[in-house]
Amino acid sequence: MLLGEFEHTVDDKNRLTLPAKFRQALSGGLVITRGMDGCLYCYPQADWERLVESRLAGLDPLSREGRLMHRFFFAGASEAEPDKQGRVALPPTLAKDLGREVVVAGVNDHLEIWNREAWRDHVKVMEGSAEDVAERLATQRD
Repeated sequence: MLLGEFEHTVDDKNRLTLPAKFRQALSGGLVITRGMDGCLYCYPQADWERLVESRLAGLDPLSREGRLMHRFFFAGASEAEPDKQGRVALPPTLAKDLGREVVVAGVNDHLEIWNREAWRDHVKVMEGSAEDVAERLATQRD
């Protein structure tokens, strides 16, 4: 399970040094792609394959929504392996909006890579609404 948040810097070659805590989970390869809410998603290879099989493969490629989601996740996706220093190259097309100062957040089965200021703004919103969301989700189970 990937947990925690860490501030890092993207170097001039668009390489991100992965937090040491996550390197073991990502040592077998990873997939970086567009994420929701303005971040990038970074999945260990096995978890990416599980996501594809369980959620994306079942989308109808003839439907507008299915095509949209396939393009969103697959067109910008890039496979990578961390180097000996734990660095991974971010695809330039995905990294262009991140800036140099980023936050890497562990979110269960994947990492999210955020522009640092965008992350701080998102946390404020998230903290302000988490209780309301939890309440709505709890009442859906009844």
